Amino acid sequence: MNSQQIIEMLKARFGQRILAAFPAEAGGTDKHPRVHVAAETWRELAEFVHSDPALQLDWLACLSGVDYAADKKLAVVYDLYSFELKHTFAVKVFCDRDVAHLPTVCDLWPAANWHEREAFDLFGIIFDGHPNLERILCAEEWVGHPLRKDYVFPKEYHGVQAQLNLDWDPSGKQPAKPATPAKAPVANPASPASPAA
Repeated sequence: MNSQQIIEMLKARFGQRILAAFPAEAGGTDKHPRVHVAAETWRELAEFVHSDPALQLDWLACLSGVDYAADKKLAVVYDLYSFELKHTFAVKVFCDRDVAHLPTVCDLWPAANWHEREAFDLFGIIFDGHPNLERILCAEEWVGHPLRKDYVFPKEYHGVQAQLNLDWDPSGKQPAKPATPAKAPVANPASPASPAA
């Protein structure tokens, strides 16, 4: 199936619960065909795309978190593939940023287990029903979720001082720093002077 056929199949089954759809364009400008759904729709849609004989999206290639801070939303992008049918498709699932919950899918795609833990660790998304939802990259006592756009970098950790020489302001409230002027090259006094032109 091509991406347009997959989208038509999902729209026929889920109707208005498909919030947006992006097929691969004929010219190849959109290389990430996908649909957008709300968290409440995700589990049912996941089971459908995994087990439907016409789709058989049986492999989770990647699960990525995205922070849409301005919209007060978080999203998780699931990139899926069918080994049997050789097609790919993605689903972007949106949830509220303040109460970020999605159902786990690690029972459908075992690779989701560690991917969900990473999204929990770095974005603070709770995957309901996950068998072992704990941090996977940061220490257990780490405060905050480092890939959220409003994350405040710690000034120290266990007595080790951090050096935060950021050239950007995560709040977006400060003007950008002016560019540092380039330094003129310094002549090496040990080398012979070049002939004058």
